[in-house]
Amino acid sequence: MTSGTRERIIQAAADLLASGGREAVSTRAVAAAAGVQAPAIYRQFGDMQGLLDAVASHGFSAYLSRKTSRERAEDPVDDLRRGWDMHVEFGVTNPAFYVLMYGEIRPGAEPAAAREAMEILHGLVQRVAAAGRLRMGVEDAARMIHAASMGVVFSLIGTDPRERDPTLSHRTREAILAAVTRPSEGEAELASQEDLLASRAVALKAVLSDETGELTAAELGLLREWLDRLSRPASG
Repeated sequence: MTSGTRERIIQAAADLLASGGREAVSTRAVAAAAGVQAPAIYRQFGDMQGLLDAVASHGFSAYLSRKTSRERAEDPVDDLRRGWDMHVEFGVTNPAFYVLMYGEIRPGAEPAAAREAMEILHGLVQRVAAAGRLRMGVEDAARMIHAASMGVVFSLIGTDPRERDPTLSHRTREAILAAVTRPSEGEAELASQEDLLASRAVALKAVLSDETGELTAAELGLLREWLDRLSRPASG
């Protein structure tokens, strides 16, 4: 089988996956879309799982090729932020490919695309460690970041787009980064001031009562909205 035929099969399966989900990627449908006989798929990929792994790698590599043409940030933690955002964006915009990579757990048989993504994350965390900004070992930090980012993606793709919290990824990202990285000196001073303001906003909201006589219901609603804003970090 030529490499052109292999690529045609992968592209046909990828198109079916994107348009109809995992259920649409059957041997018969892929063979028809690629213009080959079904046995050709098994000769090249071994079984359908082998084809699906190749499709996941194809989708992830195509995404990376469009997203990685940028210079490294001076601050390695900022590069880690960008890596998180790219991971979440890939999962939310390509849910079928993401589920192929992470949604069908097979111990000892991790798809190549998932291994590639983990290697990229490991490199980003290693750079943070080399700068003296990591609170723990590289492996532990990478596992925490990976688990949290996966949780965010699955939460978002499992929620109706109209009901998604647009700040969920950012807030989770910053919470995890605060746990695994050390701030620079300037960031530490600013963070302490923001943390104090946020904690007091949370405390005030917690003791507010609907029976607060000094404020109308409309004023209470507005105050709670303001306190919510103050208790969350700025987006970025």
